[in-house]
Parts: sequence; C-alpha cells; structure tokens
Amino acid sequence: MASDSDDSVYSGLEEEPDTEDESSAGSESEAESEESSSGEEAESEEEHEPESDHSDGEDTRNTIGNVPLEWYKEQAHVGYTLDGKKIVKPASKDEIETFLDRMDNPDFGRTVTDSQTGLPKVLTDEEVEMIHRIQQGYYPHGEFDPHAPYVDFFTNEVMQHPLQNLPEPKRRFVPSKWEHKKVMKIVRAIRNGWIKPPSKEADKAKYYDIWSSDDPKLSTNRNPMLMAPPKMALPGHAESYNPPAEYLPTEEEIQKWKDAEPEERKQNFLPQKFSSLRAVPAYKDFMPERFARCLDLYMCPRQRKMRVRVDPEDLIPKLPKPRDLQPFPTTEAVVFHGHTSVVRSVSFEPSGQWFASGGEDSSVRLWETATGRCVNTIAFDDPVVSVAWCPNPAVNILLVASGKKVIVLNPGLVSKSVCSAVDARIASFDTSAATDTTSSVEWLVPDSSYPDCVRLVLDHPKSIDMVTWHGNGDYFASLSKDPNIPSKSVFLHQLSKRRSQCTFGSVKGNPQTCHFHPSRPYFFLATQRSVHVYDLQKHELHKKLVPSVDCISSIAVHPQGDNVICGSYDVKLSWFDIDLSAKPYKTLQHHRGAVRQVAYHKRYPLFASASDDGTVIVCHGMVYNDLMRNPLIVPVKILKGHEVVNKRGVFDCQFHPSQPWILSCGVDKTIRLFS
Repeated sequence: MASDSDDSVYSGLEEEPDTEDESSAGSESEAESEESSSGEEAESEEEHEPESDHSDGEDTRNTIGNVPLEWYKEQAHVGYTLDGKKIVKPASKDEIETFLDRMDNPDFGRTVTDSQTGLPKVLTDEEVEMIHRIQQGYYPHGEFDPHAPYVDFFTNEVMQHPLQNLPEPKRRFVPSKWEHKKVMKIVRAIRNGWIKPPSKEADKAKYYDIWSSDDPKLSTNRNPMLMAPPKMALPGHAESYNPPAEYLPTEEEIQKWKDAEPEERKQNFLPQKFSSLRAVPAYKDFMPERFARCLDLYMCPRQRKMRVRVDPEDLIPKLPKPRDLQPFPTTEAVVFHGHTSVVRSVSFEPSGQWFASGGEDSSVRLWETATGRCVNTIAFDDPVVSVAWCPNPAVNILLVASGKKVIVLNPGLVSKSVCSAVDARIASFDTSAATDTTSSVEWLVPDSSYPDCVRLVLDHPKSIDMVTWHGNGDYFASLSKDPNIPSKSVFLHQLSKRRSQCTFGSVKGNPQTCHFHPSRPYFFLATQRSVHVYDLQKHELHKKLVPSVDCISSIAVHPQGDNVICGSYDVKLSWFDIDLSAKPYKTLQHHRGAVRQVAYHKRYPLFASASDDGTVIVCHGMVYNDLMRNPLIVPVKILKGHEVVNKRGVFDCQFHPSQPWILSCGVDKTIRLFS
C-alpha cells in the first residue's frame, strides 16, 4: 500500500487517469486541501511560473532512466521523486477489463504499452503509417526519395577553406616510442664502434679548383638517374589463338591487307583461330622482332627530357586543310603498258592531248592521254634516256636523247598545216650558209636508216643524258654527265640556224641537270653541290644557289621564274627564293628514297617530286605577288602505284599543261596518269 505522498506525486503527473482506487481518491482530496491551505502569494507565484521546464514534450513520469522495467518487477514502485519518495506503479488490467476496453475503446487497436513507464500510449496516424511501410519493406518516411540525384560532397576543385578544422589530437605532441628506440639503437652502435661518425675536415688543408664552375648542373654526376626502357604494348584480343568472331578478317579484308603497303597496315599480322593452344604453330617473325627489340634497347640513345608546358596546338603550324587546296591529282586514272624495259622519261605535247615516253628498250612511244592508246612506236639503236616536246604549239618537234645523238622528230600528231610548216622550215635551211665549223656537235640530215619522222640528228662527242627546251621553241640544251670530258658537258643549240655552242667550259663540278628561265635570259646549271644561274646576254654568273645536299638530281623553275625547287639523292627537296637568298627557304624530307625528278605545274600552284621509294608527293606551293608574304608550301597527296625494283622506283614525273593531272614513269615498265 503506497503512502499519501506517493499517490499525490504520481496523480499530479497523470493527465487522464482511467481507473482510480479509493486510496488514490483519498490522496487526491488530501493533496487538494494542502494546496488550498497555502497562501495567496504562493498561488500568484505558481500562476506566473512556466508550465514545464521540459519544452520538448518528454515523458517526466519515468525517473529511472533508460533501464528495463523488469528490474522493478518484484517492487510496487517505479523510481523515486526529487524528495526521495516512491512512485507507485500504474494499475494493471485483467482479462475482463482488457476485453471490455477492446469492445468499447475505438483506439484499442493502435494502443501500445510504453516499455519505460508501463502506461498505455495511443499511436498517431503518422506512426501507424510508418509501421505499415516498414512491414511492407518500404522506407519509413514516405517523403524520402531513394533515387534523388547524387550530390558529390568532395569535388576535384581546390577549396579555399578545409572541410574540417579539428584541433590537433594530443597524441601528435607525445614523443614517438619507435623513434626513441631507433635513436637509442644508433647511439648504441656509435658507442660500440659499429658506426663511425664522419671525421672532422677542419684540420685538413683545403684546396680549391679556381677553374671549376659553381653551377651544380655542370658537375659530374657519378650516379646518373636510371631510365627504364620503354615497355612493349600489351597484346589484345586480336592476338589471341582463339579470338572472338568479330576479330577474324573476311576474305576481302585479307586481300586488302595483303595489297596494302606494310607501313599502312594497322597491324603486322592477321588474326587466326585455332582449336587449342597446342595447335598454334611457331611465330616465324619471333627472332627478327626480338633482335630488333634488343637493338632498340642497347643501340638507340635515350635521354631524359625536361617537360615544358606548351600547348600542343601552338606547335602545329597553321596550315590550311588539303580539301581547301583542291584541285590536285588524287587517284590513279590510266596505266599505260607497252615498254619492255625501264621507262626513263615522259613529256607532254603543248595541248596535253598526246605525250611521248622513252625507255631503255631503245624505243619512243607516242600515247593518247585520255584513252591510253599507243599511236606510234619509234625504235632506235641506243637506249632512250630523255624526251622533250617543244613547248611552242606552232613548232611540233620532239627531241630524243639516245646515246651520243640528239634526234629531232616531227611526230605528225597535230594538224597537217602545222606539220608541213615545220618540215618546210627545216628543209628551207641553206647548208652552204652555215658558219659554225668549230663546234664539236655535228648537224646531220638523216639517211634511210632512220625512221621517216626523223628530221635532224645532232652528233655529240659523248653520250647525252638529258635535253630541255627554251620557251620560244628555237633554243634547246643538251647535257652529259660523263666526267671524262668536263669541258664539253653542256651545249646550247639554235634550231633555226643549226648552231651549237659550248658556253660553260669552266664549270667546277660534274653537271647533273639544266633548265632555261621561262621569261629572262637566264640559264640554270646544277652540279652535284650547287646551282649556277648564268646570264646568257652578259655571259657571266648571275647567282649561285647552295642547297646543302650531297648530290643534286633535278631542278625545276617556277612559271614566274622567281622560285626554284631542287631534288637530291639524299631524300631532300629544297625550295629557293632567288630574290631572297642563295640558301634554301625551306627544305622538305618527305621521301624515304632518292628524289629523281621535280616538276612545277604551269597553271596551278602545284609542284611534285618523284622518288625511288615508289611514290610521287604532290604539294601545294602558292607564290604571292606581295613580296612581304612567304610562299605557302603544304603537302597534299602521296601518290602510290609504282613498284620498287632493286631500290629504284619512279624516274620521271610531268604535270599536264592545262589539267591538274600528273604523269609518272618508273622501273616497273609502266606509265601512270593520276587525276
């Protein structure tokens, strides 16, 4: 039986008691009488006091804390008041009262017993809904979005303030025991003589090298940094012995891989499928690849480079795209077959409808450009090394260099009026009026042993390697590379007067090629190391161009006459601006073999170079009228098709007179037209 004070404390805390005993009722009446006996001042003070110190709504009837009620199972109270008096347990219901409460109380289904106070508690609608969601496996709160966008709390941006600024922990200011042990171990070793401290150098005499540098970078480094060799690329799915089906090539892809050049193939092998690893044969290129790898490791020099932060786009020159520089030859249009040996030279007729070719099979063939039809074949006794069609359309003459002779032909492919006019011009020459009797070149009228189209024969003292025309069609030059007679290597000929002159008798070096200036009375003569520009009117050397190459192979003069390109056997192509300097403005090294021939286009800003690597590289070369602007040189296309035999490829290339086409011939006995 609880005391009156206990009942009053518990009953004062209850809000709506369901059942009351007689003792509790008596205690309530006594509590009310005690309260009424208090003075009016106390009542006024209680009225102005706040209702409760616990504004968070926490249940204040539990004074035992967070402990289970089973500890008070044998007791009649649950905790104590501030005065130390016992708090009586709430009255428990029997089965009949529970049944009546279930039938009468509409909130019985949502009423639970508080485990801390033992009092019934009615759940709210939100709490009931939360229980239902937990039973169904959902999140307790309905407003929670499990698929909300992810917000990265940590970013890659450097923040100005740290995420946390906690004070330093105390353990960081405590001396480390491990360091103490390490230091004591070193001290013990020094005491026992195991470690000898460095000797004092104060007593020793000091010597200084007055010639040494103070820069530490220039001092000898006895321990250079180890540079690891580059690692090989890891194998992929295509190198597996049982690759997936999408990595296996088809028949078309296999044939395309075989026809492609080795440097253009994406991979140097064809994926194959085997049933097991035991069925895989030995790799035939294993030893060469291992040997090449070893050579790369111990022969190729490696050095550590300091990285410089440079924008890669700044290193790339600002060049226009090739598609913006069209037209230029891109594809192989016609292949001309007929020669039985190496084709050495080709030359276009001024209109571009016909062209001539000469080869080591001692024949000159005349072709139709559009159809590839051979209209005539002219045979000679010696191999044909050079052919040149007269650039003047009114003079339909073809020069052929064969052996020691330069043969003048009238092909007869143009109109009959032009052909008859050329024949009449040659036949009208008065042989008795010829005054040149000291020249080493003899002008002969062909006999019956020559073909019908031959009009004149120029007999030279040694074999001729090339012929070239002047723009007016009356002068032409012949050159010999024979070093036995250096004083008679270059001859200038005048067709109308049948005169020949050896003007360049004191040229230093072995002449390689020559060319006339398109508009001025200049003559370009190239030796092995330099290009001499002669003034034919003043009979003097005008300029000397030095390309800095080992051996010059060919030259070509721009149609405007201010620029010259020079090809060499050491895979270099030099561009000269005659008015700018005697040294090359730009040197290109695009080929992998000797450059045999170079050529300019007469109408389009194009130039090309033919090489022994079997390719013809076409470049865009724009020359501006503004002297303050440098020429624009952009490689636009690599033309392939010729075969390389015994390290020899393409011998000659010539542009079409009016179209952006190029003609090339080579050691594979073919002539190819690219358009």
